[in-house]
Amino acid sequence: MPLELAFEVVGSGPPVVILHGLFGAGRNWTHVAQSLAANYRIYLPDARNHGASPWAPSMSYAEMAQDALALIEREQLQRPFVVGHSMGGKTAMTLALSHPQAVGGVAVIDIAPESYAGQFSSYMSAMRNLDMAGAAGRHEIRRALAESLCADAPVDFLMQNLRRERDRFDWRLNLLATGLCMRDLCDFPASLRNARYDGPALFIAGAESDYLQPASKPGIRALFPGAEFQRIADAGHWVHADQPDALLGGLNDWLCAVCALAQN
Repeated sequence: MPLELAFEVVGSGPPVVILHGLFGAGRNWTHVAQSLAANYRIYLPDARNHGASPWAPSMSYAEMAQDALALIEREQLQRPFVVGHSMGGKTAMTLALSHPQAVGGVAVIDIAPESYAGQFSSYMSAMRNLDMAGAAGRHEIRRALAESLCADAPVDFLMQNLRRERDRFDWRLNLLATGLCMRDLCDFPASLRNARYDGPALFIAGAESDYLQPASKPGIRALFPGAEFQRIADAGHWVHADQPDALLGGLNDWLCAVCALAQN
């Protein structure tokens, strides 16, 4: 049963749905959305177990794709372009491969339809092991989180999930369910290995990231024959935070091209 995702919407024009990554929320993409809003109507949903969306005990890519499809259908969007980063990129690919008629094009940011090691498990463990009840303030929680993680961990990004209700701090993220589903989140649905999406597809890699490598291109093209590739210099996995202007330029160019193609 798909969940009714919380979302924000800005702008007017052809619809674009942006799906955030693990530990994120739709609001992480506000700058990108506002920059695109002059020409497109941008939807920023929170994935299940993230942000303001409902929690659930499971979060397979098939389920998250159904959540996104339900949003598209409720909002009566006509073949929107779907942009996804990391976990959101795998959700976008799953949606395009399983429901190609619902998607006008897909842009995937720094992820491939492959299995990855559980790099984020340490973040999950560190967040779960913090003494939230005894914490006096955000600075104390941030310091404890930073001390429990490696030096290059995205502590400030993780801290965006922190909320305070009355006198207690807690996480917006459903750490229990997400942790239990981590193996599935690091994988890609085997049922889609022989699927195919013939619509427009863009794959953007951060040059300093190892998530989307040249060796992934043959596997991507087997699923997405029309795939185009871009590489953004001086960007790691969180491309939208490292090089937002370069990412916007790439997305804008691609969206303009696929919109023109759709009108012909």
